[in-house]
Amino acid sequence: MPSLPDMTTADAADLARAQAAAHPGQTAPRPDADQEALFEALLRIGDSTLILAHRVSEWCGHSPVLEEDIGLANVALDLIGQTQMWLGLAAEVEGKGRSDNDLAYLRDAWDFRNLLIVERPNGDFGQTLMRQFLFDAYHLELLSALMQSADPRVAEIAAKAVKEVAYHLERSSDLVIRLGDGSEESHRRMQDALNDLWPYTGEMFLSDDKDVTLAAEGVMPDPSSLRAKWDAVVREVLDEATLSIPESDFAHKGGKQGVHTEHLGYILAEMQFLQRAYPGASW
Repeated sequence: MPSLPDMTTADAADLARAQAAAHPGQTAPRPDADQEALFEALLRIGDSTLILAHRVSEWCGHSPVLEEDIGLANVALDLIGQTQMWLGLAAEVEGKGRSDNDLAYLRDAWDFRNLLIVERPNGDFGQTLMRQFLFDAYHLELLSALMQSADPRVAEIAAKAVKEVAYHLERSSDLVIRLGDGSEESHRRMQDALNDLWPYTGEMFLSDDKDVTLAAEGVMPDPSSLRAKWDAVVREVLDEATLSIPESDFAHKGGKQGVHTEHLGYILAEMQFLQRAYPGASW
């Protein structure tokens, strides 16, 4: 099972200053096309954490045991905090006067760039935990790579988020192992969840022109470069959980380009209701 990283990681601000010194003049990609690519990339990260946070929060008051009710609520809060940073930076890069709240609450489904896996319904508790584990393993590798970004703003956010996500992965890994290698019923449910969600994992590692541009600038990693470490972590945990990885390599895709399942529309209808019903409401 993966273990937590060294918790003596340098302060995020120090990390950002070191990155700025190592890459003078590259606080952000310079050409306009690169700014557009960076905006899209930040949406892909922030939208994924936002939608997953909403999904996880749906368990609040409904989890099978009190400890998990509190645990999932805390994971959702962590993800919301990360969303605020990613979408806040996206709004700054866009330069059109929008805020993180505007991006969260005033866009339509086709404007969202989240991974399809995070909008999948919660299903039973095994389905929720398996989705969380598969995403956590990817999320940790992504943030670890982003800590080396040539853009110090990106590196700083990643450094702040990585410790939370390391804990998320440790927690979800432990639960997947306990349930996968538990009773006959829990094993069946976890295997069913893995079979259902596996085709949605491939999208995490698909690259497009925007990814290639930002990887060349050293701002974002090429998603395909994260696959090997993710595979190693996932296989180690699933082996210990006595779960079988599906053989199919089919990958659902489209979320990162704004093509979503019907589930996202229902999520946004609930999540955005207040701002849609009472535009500009404040308290």
